Amino acid sequence: MILNRLPLKAEQENPPENTGRSSHRILFIGGVMLAVLLIFIVRLWQLQILEGGEYQLAATLNRLRVVPIEAPRGLIYDRHGRPLVRNVPSFEVAVVPAYLPDDEEALDRIYRRLSELLEIPVTSRTAATSPQGAGEKGIRERVNEGLLVPYEPVVLKRNVDRETAMILLEEALTMPGVYVQVVPGRAYPTGSLTASVIGYVGRIPEEQADAYEALGYDPDTDLVGLTGIEYQYEKELRGTKGQRYVEENVQRQIIRTLGEPIPPVPGHNVVLTLDLDLQRVAYLALQRGMEKVGARRGVVIAMNPQTGEVLALVSLPTYDNNLFTQGIPPETYQALLQDPHHPFLNHAIGDQPPPGSTFKIVTAAAALQEGIVDERTIIQGEGVVYLPNKYYPKDPGRAQKFVCWIYLNRGGSHGPLNIVDALAQSCDIFFYKVGGGFEEQEIEGLGIQKLAEYARLFGLGEPTGIDLPAEAAGLVPDPTWKRRTYGETWSTGDTYNMSIGQGFLLATPLQILNATAAVANGGVLYRPQLLYQITDVEGNVLHAFQPQVIRQVPVSPENLA
Repeated sequence: MILNRLPLKAEQENPPENTGRSSHRILFIGGVMLAVLLIFIVRLWQLQILEGGEYQLAATLNRLRVVPIEAPRGLIYDRHGRPLVRNVPSFEVAVVPAYLPDDEEALDRIYRRLSELLEIPVTSRTAATSPQGAGEKGIRERVNEGLLVPYEPVVLKRNVDRETAMILLEEALTMPGVYVQVVPGRAYPTGSLTASVIGYVGRIPEEQADAYEALGYDPDTDLVGLTGIEYQYEKELRGTKGQRYVEENVQRQIIRTLGEPIPPVPGHNVVLTLDLDLQRVAYLALQRGMEKVGARRGVVIAMNPQTGEVLALVSLPTYDNNLFTQGIPPETYQALLQDPHHPFLNHAIGDQPPPGSTFKIVTAAAALQEGIVDERTIIQGEGVVYLPNKYYPKDPGRAQKFVCWIYLNRGGSHGPLNIVDALAQSCDIFFYKVGGGFEEQEIEGLGIQKLAEYARLFGLGEPTGIDLPAEAAGLVPDPTWKRRTYGETWSTGDTYNMSIGQGFLLATPLQILNATAAVANGGVLYRPQLLYQITDVEGNVLHAFQPQVIRQVPVSPENLA
């Protein structure tokens, strides 16, 4: 019995040893907890005492926002102060998601009414069934994308017509969350009469958004000049936005305005050298002339040869730039874009055809200056000449035939001519010979190098530098260019063609006008300009027109007279 109880005694002696171990565990755990608590207290003290001001400032800044105040864009006038551009209010329709009704039926009714008035599909699914809306996001998708910032307006449509805007304002009580916003817009009172010069404004193209944002623009809301003077003088016309500081809650709902707003600074006004009366006369005259001969494209440019001031610049066909301020329908835009006669192109600076007989003035000036001819030189203007093949000079069958326009039209010739008569009658044969030479009559000719040199001196082959975007450079060809482009050698026949403004030679109408103006003014090649003045909103002149000389053409006044 005693032996049977020994294990029990042993069991009774074990607990004191286990109790000691538990005490150690408790002390260890308590120490860890105390350490964690101390770390927490230290960190809390650091956040509240040492860094509390910094975090308080950050929290305050998170509640503050700068709201921009749009600056009025500068206006554009003709040289007599007549407006070519006006600032007008434009309407856009937006939805603030936070203020839309929670009831799905009421929400659907609002979306369907907006779809009807704005011609936007309710959903992308309904857009897919509509020819004009294919691929377009619906109203519901656009609003859902704005739910992350529910108090920020989601713009559904810009350039809404006044009638639609008034209907929405009348129905405002039945459409909570829908707003008509008045934003700055442009109107062009002279429309297509000056569209090729003035251009238009529009939203920043997506591919240029980063570049504009770096300049301080808001790619989502700002209008910029996209073509013409609106683009060329964007920096001057733009103005500087004002701003106001507001406090808002976490949902970006404005609670109050803080302090006094900083007012915007209006953009500068641009006064052009154009004379609107002359522009209108030129436009109508060109229209009539094109209709008379059945032409599809035409240009009229009037320029003061003593200064380079452009007084009129008409390019047809053209477009009405008001279409872009009112929201151009996609089908209208596509029709203009696909028009084979390119109404969006300013043909005065963008077209670069062979200049034809207008180039004979350059050939004549070069021939006189280089001593190829003088005012007494007589050259026979046959209706046809034959240029021998340099490899088979004795074989008339291989000779190249060159004819004059009078031979083609009447079967005749101009006969003997001096240079004045040759210019007056535009004799091709005369200029073939003085440009490329004619061995049979011992006429040396200018040759291609001299002809190309004088063409460049008169401003061909490079942009004139007029203050309009997208000016073409034209082309002055030479043997190096032909070898590089076609892998062929230059021929005397090429020089013949270039001497009368044909062949590979290309020039814009403005380049030819500028070259002609240099002849008229005694040899000064001016840079054509459209800017007459820049003024501030109060009319103070900040910049005034000054003639800009490109170069003095090295031809004597006697040879230009």
